[in-house]
Amino acid sequence: MGSTGPAASRGAAPGAWQRTRRVTLAAVLLAAALPARAELPPFDAVRAAHQPSDRVLLDRHGQPLQVLRLDAGVRRGTWVALDDVSPALRQAIVLSEDRRFWAHAGVDWRALAASAWANAWNERTRGASTLTMQLAGLLHADLARPAGGRSPAAKITQAWTAQRLEARWRKTQVLEAYLNLVPLRGELVGVGAAAWQLFGKHPAGLDAEESALLAVLVRGPNAEPATVERRACALLREQALRCDALGLVWAQALARRPGPAAGDPLAPHFARWWLARQPPPAAAGVPWRSTVDAALQRVARQALRQQLAELKGRNVEDGAVLVLDRHSGEVLAWVGSAGSGSAAPAVDAVLARRQGGSTLKPFVYGAALQARLMTAASVLDDRDLQIDTGGALYRPRNYDDGHQGPVPLRRALGGSLNIPAVRVAQMLGPEAVFATLQRAGLQPSENAGYHGHALALGAADLRLLDLTQAYRRIATGQMFGPQVDWLLADMLADPAARAGTFGLDSPLVTRGWAAVKTGTSKDMRDNWCLGFSDRYVVGVWVGNASGQPMHAVSGTEGAAPVWRDVLGWLHRTQPSRRPAAPAGLVRSGGEWFLPGTLPLGAGEGRAAAVIDAGWRSAPFGIRQPQDGAIIALDPDIPPSAQRLLLQGAPGRWLINGREVGRGERVNWLPQPGRHVLERQDEASRRVDRIRFEVRPGMPPPARPADPGPRRPSAAG
Repeated sequence: MGSTGPAASRGAAPGAWQRTRRVTLAAVLLAAALPARAELPPFDAVRAAHQPSDRVLLDRHGQPLQVLRLDAGVRRGTWVALDDVSPALRQAIVLSEDRRFWAHAGVDWRALAASAWANAWNERTRGASTLTMQLAGLLHADLARPAGGRSPAAKITQAWTAQRLEARWRKTQVLEAYLNLVPLRGELVGVGAAAWQLFGKHPAGLDAEESALLAVLVRGPNAEPATVERRACALLREQALRCDALGLVWAQALARRPGPAAGDPLAPHFARWWLARQPPPAAAGVPWRSTVDAALQRVARQALRQQLAELKGRNVEDGAVLVLDRHSGEVLAWVGSAGSGSAAPAVDAVLARRQGGSTLKPFVYGAALQARLMTAASVLDDRDLQIDTGGALYRPRNYDDGHQGPVPLRRALGGSLNIPAVRVAQMLGPEAVFATLQRAGLQPSENAGYHGHALALGAADLRLLDLTQAYRRIATGQMFGPQVDWLLADMLADPAARAGTFGLDSPLVTRGWAAVKTGTSKDMRDNWCLGFSDRYVVGVWVGNASGQPMHAVSGTEGAAPVWRDVLGWLHRTQPSRRPAAPAGLVRSGGEWFLPGTLPLGAGEGRAAAVIDAGWRSAPFGIRQPQDGAIIALDPDIPPSAQRLLLQGAPGRWLINGREVGRGERVNWLPQPGRHVLERQDEASRRVDRIRFEVRPGMPPPARPADPGPRRPSAAG
């Protein structure tokens, strides 16, 4: 009787069919005898352990903010339930990879026998691995298919594992896990990532042509485009479907450059900074929520882009915005660059180092106020200044190359005058100024000796992040203490104090209370605006990532409009209120004074003021005046009303050997000249001595009625 097996029909040599049966039977017996090589995880554990390669960062209200790539090796989407996969894709996968999937128990012995027979005759075959066997290889690394193919023992172990898997899992669970774990093309793993990256769809929306293309990618993830198209067309025809438009669909898929699944990326720079400090939750389903407000982020980004568009003709292309909660310090908005309009959109300007300009002046004046060297009413000398730096002269200049003569400290700070700031920094010394900036958390570049007296005008490179946080320290009374910080904020919020430089109608004028300071670095390479309200701290930088100078863009023209727009939106429903003065401050003659610094006491007239000094620490018992001080008399005030307060430990006070009073406080009518002040105890023993100078009054220099257009400040 003739043979009816496949060997007979192919004209096989005698005994080939018997050898195939023996191999198959041996494989079955060996599989049954194999012990468990690896524990099979439950389906729920596999699903829970699934980690997307990209994670959505939410804003403080749960809105999508940014998608972050957490795994650079592959691209996986979130786990997709089987019910969320289109029927067309489910059918295409089964038809392409495992036609008898719903009928077998993990191993298709009929297909395995046919594969063994084909291998015996060295014929090419699609293989006999079922979806379940492939899933076993995806779950266990030791069962994964090696580059040279599996050995017979490995194949048997894979088959036995697949049977165990189907004994514990439902068929629908096997198919669901497979669809989420199978590699498809390039870095794409799972139908979720592949459907989005190739077709811009969720797997639920895939049609027959798209499903056929994905299904044949399992067999050849990186096959040539023509090969993929040919295989997909054959799969469609098996389903009695046409494939006329398949080539166009596949070409469009390969040409796609999709954005992140969560939509418009709002905060890429912040997300990178946040990821370095706040690792995402281990469980994929746990929301990853940040402190940023997505609505505010959009407002800040739009305000920056609009301002840069208006400055396009003045060589300005980059900027950054940072918004902090005044009380908690949380980041509410972080715009690291202008985006596509920037020459370097990936550079985070919130973290980049730039010269701080006049934004450092509040810290210089704050250090002097804290040391009781002066008060907000002290008159500073705004005249030409030349400082010998050892081999060269340092000559600071004001924003308009002019001078205002004697000016109150309040006006010098509000108007961002350079020369008075350098004079105060000279009193403190570069090391003290540098130490103050370090204490503010600014981490200035180089050292005090490198920058010298120019440190007061912002010569050091700083980060917008550190500078905004430093202004928050002033806003919360944590920089120089509640009294000095409040006094600085009061001066920075005074429209009259800055009117001489910025006018009464500038972007620094806000609807409610706000303290604000601008800054422009050397050659107008960097432009700043820092300020705070009763609830928020806002910092803005405008310039070029390349470091190129802008064309005549001052602080009020560059960064300030963005600052105003952002702060205005924040307080659109509730205006900012002026904080109450802390206990201990004294108000006299329209000015605020720290405890113990009221020059003559209420109603005793105006005080003469320190205008210049090479200040050194005062001896033990003398607090005022300071050793080496130069006192200027005001020519507009009668001399009898300008008494100098001598203050310190109790004792006898002598000037040039002549007693002028006793006690802790003595009011002395100053006389021009150089003087020696001594304080003696009651036994007439000299306790301490200082020297100071009194200069006659100097009327301010006459200023032209129309000074013409002002040149923007080099530091204001």
